[in-house]
Amino acid sequence: MTYADDGRTNRERMLAGDPYIADDPELEELSHRARDLADSYNRTTPRQAPLRRRILEGLLGEVGEDVVLQPPLYVDYGSNIRIGSRTFANYGLTALDVAAITIGEDVQIGPHVQLLTPTHPVEAGPRRDKWESALPITIGDNVWLGGGAIVCPGVTIGENTVVGAGAVVTRDLPANVVAVGNPARAVRDVPA
Repeated sequence: MTYADDGRTNRERMLAGDPYIADDPELEELSHRARDLADSYNRTTPRQAPLRRRILEGLLGEVGEDVVLQPPLYVDYGSNIRIGSRTFANYGLTALDVAAITIGEDVQIGPHVQLLTPTHPVEAGPRRDKWESALPITIGDNVWLGGGAIVCPGVTIGENTVVGAGAVVTRDLPANVVAVGNPARAVRDVPA
């Protein structure tokens, strides 16, 4: 991995999945904007559904119809998150969207799930110098992520897959399986 200025902005490098400096002022401003919107969202009540929807549309890159995200919600930028219709996330979703996070339709997300796209260098010097990068996460249609599950950078989870509570998904999971453990592994097929 090369840690050098190549003439692109840190945002351009970040969105391309290349190493970038994490404490860049432009990225910091975008992150502050997202946190302000998320804080506003987190202060709403269920009776404020139209307001919640407007805030989500301003915060996230794309929000399908009938999406419900129970506050609190935590994001890095928000704009790199796309959520399909009829998806539900319970309390405490953390979606660190340095890279794209794509969540399909009819997805069920348990409480305190973490979707983590950032990666950091193993080498001490670049890490100290605030270099990082990210890999996208893709969650297929009709996936169920159990409470406390963690999805790591670069992972794709196939449609209809169930991820058990507390599982740590470090590698892609195929469609139509039940996966549990740390690291998560498929233990059986999902019944038809």
